[in-house]
Amino acid sequence: MTRWPAEWEPHQAVWIGFPGDPAEWPVGREAAQREVAAFANAIADDGAGETVVLVCRDVADADVARGLVQSCVDVVVEPFGDVWLRDSAPVFIAGPNGPDGRNFRFNGWGGKYEMAGDKDVGRRLAKRFDLPVSDQDWILEGGAIDGDGAGRLITTAQCVLNANRNDGLGKEQVAERLRDALAVQDICWLGDGLVADHTDGHVDNLARFVAPNMVAIPQADTADDPNAEIFDDAATRAAASGLQVVRLPSAGRYEVDGDIAPASYMNFYIGNRVVTVPQYGAANDSKAVDQIAALFPDHKVIGLSSQALLRGGGSFHCISQQIPRID
Repeated sequence: MTRWPAEWEPHQAVWIGFPGDPAEWPVGREAAQREVAAFANAIADDGAGETVVLVCRDVADADVARGLVQSCVDVVVEPFGDVWLRDSAPVFIAGPNGPDGRNFRFNGWGGKYEMAGDKDVGRRLAKRFDLPVSDQDWILEGGAIDGDGAGRLITTAQCVLNANRNDGLGKEQVAERLRDALAVQDICWLGDGLVADHTDGHVDNLARFVAPNMVAIPQADTADDPNAEIFDDAATRAAASGLQVVRLPSAGRYEVDGDIAPASYMNFYIGNRVVTVPQYGAANDSKAVDQIAALFPDHKVIGLSSQALLRGGGSFHCISQQIPRID
């Protein structure tokens, strides 16, 4: 049976991008490297058979990475431009013979950040690890979609239907391509993503499946939260589509150098035994960890700093791509 496994199902490995380019990280590069290393170490230390692969753009970055991670973390060099492998690497479904990658076209989030190496890093990584992939002749980023393992997918119209991705494709055409590529049946269309999200509203900052047919969405608890209406609209749409909705804390109004930044606890990563939740030094940090822990009682749920990573635009989910284990 071909299907797209949920993230909480077993992984054989995870690829994690390692920040290194000074031009992309003019402020906080070393801090971002430490945050990524802490994330990699946490997943590698869970003892659940998930091979952690830290992907570096060059040998110098690899040397830095090896000095920060445990020896059980594999460090490899595979050139790329930007670090967010959730979007440039393939999305792996469960095929009849094991993991089967769907390698979508990538255009730098609508042409905003097109960099050398990003268009083919996914295929190179798959070849390196002897994983089959099929090229999909349309643009889609992994952070724009989330699935529950039971045929349901959630996404945002702001991103996936944006003219800067697949101009000329209508909603039904995109929906059909999603069904064909990812073996899903039901698609929940949300509206906009977070304010100031340069991805044009990736769903992994807004809404995440936490169980079959159950989706988590933040809820604002302060008057100045710039995403309050977006959160409520997403929850209304999700419920109307038949999904069970659980509300989690919002990181609130969060600024970097005076500008609103898309800080979100929804960018957690679900490993085989560990769930890592971004922490921003915000009022709801510990509350978010506690409430996400209640949703994953069989996992160890920990909070890890993501303040430096956010300067680059994302967090733990954005920087990683898992390969499911198919028994």
